[in-house]
This record gives sequence, structure tokens and C-alpha cells, in this order.
Amino acid sequence: MSATGQIVPRKAVPRARGGVTQSVHDSLVVAQRNLIRMARIPEVVVFGLVQPIMFVVLFSYVFGGSIAVGGSTDPATYRQFLMAGIFAQTVTFATAGAGAGIADDMHKGLIDRFRSLPMARGAVLTGRTLADLVQTALTLVVLAIVAVIVGWRIHHGVPEALGGFALLLLLGYAFSWIGALIGLSVRTPEAATSGGLIWLFPLTFISNAFVPSDNMPVVLRTIAEWNPFSATVQAARELFGNLPAGYPVPGAWPMQHPVWASLIWSVLIIAVFRTLSVRKYRSATA
Repeated sequence: MSATGQIVPRKAVPRARGGVTQSVHDSLVVAQRNLIRMARIPEVVVFGLVQPIMFVVLFSYVFGGSIAVGGSTDPATYRQFLMAGIFAQTVTFATAGAGAGIADDMHKGLIDRFRSLPMARGAVLTGRTLADLVQTALTLVVLAIVAVIVGWRIHHGVPEALGGFALLLLLGYAFSWIGALIGLSVRTPEAATSGGLIWLFPLTFISNAFVPSDNMPVVLRTIAEWNPFSATVQAARELFGNLPAGYPVPGAWPMQHPVWASLIWSVLIIAVFRTLSVRKYRSATA
């Protein structure tokens, strides 16, 4: 039989997949690639743990007796109040790493290599954000252990506590899409790191993460009470049972219904910034 008449073995013919199936498969492959990369560079994970642990120790023991929560200046009360804020800050600060990683892949031309493959366009970004979510979850586990060591406790049941951690991770995943958009919009990983942190500091500090919002000026208090970061912090405190007796709950809707507010904010951020990121990715690599 001539070369043109050769029969191609059935196993050599690629099997067609649907759009959603291919997107999920490709996203998981990219996520696996990034997780393997993280495992081969353990210092990235280690250094990512140092900052939140420092925040736990510094805020707990330096400011613990100086900040009144629910009318009490007991350092133990403040530690219970503080930890949800530290958890939320940790998952959101991972945004800078996500943006820097994507900017680095763009800078090295790796994104162009992905473009040459028959894969879903959004899978590159989805896989990256999923890998960052796994790393954030591991960081959160270690941070929770450190929190228990310094005196933090969960006062409600395990299902409620798991719900609190799930909301924190969902917020971190939502913010990772903001980091993805920043990483696609700058030219260097250094710029992505700086751009990913500049807006996070006012977002996290104009909130109820470290101090009660009731003593803030009116404008800042309003911003803090409608801040998506504050909603997740408040929801985590409620689910962990960390709201001290006598703590005044603000009258703003997100503070009255923090679990729903946290879910709505996170889903909205994912919907908006995933769309913008994929669109930016297509235009940047076109």
C-alpha cells in the first residue's frame, strides 16, 4: 500500500472534545503545571508564609492591649477579633503573586507557546488562578495553626468554620482575577507586584479587619462597611464565633448580612474581572 493510502491507527486520531470539556481539561493541565513549578521552588511558598505570620505576632502582641473591641481592651479578645482580618489579608495579598506570575510568563514568551497549542484561550488564566488558590489554601492552613498557638479559637461548629474558610478562599480566588488583569496589563513582573499591592493596602486597612469601623470618620466608615473585604471578614467572624460580646454591628446591609454580601461581592468580582482578563489575554496575544 502506498504512503498516501496508509490507514491511520484509531488511537492516533485525537478525540474531539466539547468547548466546556476542553476548557476544564486544559485549565487543569495548566494548573498542574503551575503546581509542579511551585513545588520545585519551595522558597516562594515559605516566603509567602513569613509575612502573615509576622502580622499575627505583631498585631496580637504589639496592638493587642491598645485597641478596644466591644468595650474591652483584653489582648485575648482582640486576638479573637483580629484573626479573621489576618486570614482575609493573607488570601487577598496573594493577588500580587498571581499578577507577577502571569506577567513573568508573558515576559518570557511562555504565553506565546501556549497560543500555538490547540487549547482553550481562557484555560491559561484559569489554570494559573486555580494553582494560586491551592497555594493560598495551604498558606491558610499553616496560618490557622499559628493562630491557634497564639490563642485563637473557633467557638462555633466545624461546618460553620469550614464555611468561613470557604468564603475567605472564594474572596482570594476572586481577587486573583484582578491580579491576572494587572499582570496582563504591565510589561514586567516587578511592575505587576507593585501594581498588585498599591490598591490592596487601602482596601484592607479601610475596613473592619484590624479595628472596629464605628470609630472611623463618616466617609471612611461608609467605605469600610461597603468594602467587599469587610463583608468577608465580618462573615468569617460570625461563622468562627469570634465576635465579642457587646460588639456593635454596623447598620449597613453588608454588615447585617455578611455571608450573603461576601458571596455576592466575590461572584461579581469573578464575573467581571475574569471577563476582562480573558479579553485582555486575547488582545495581548493576538
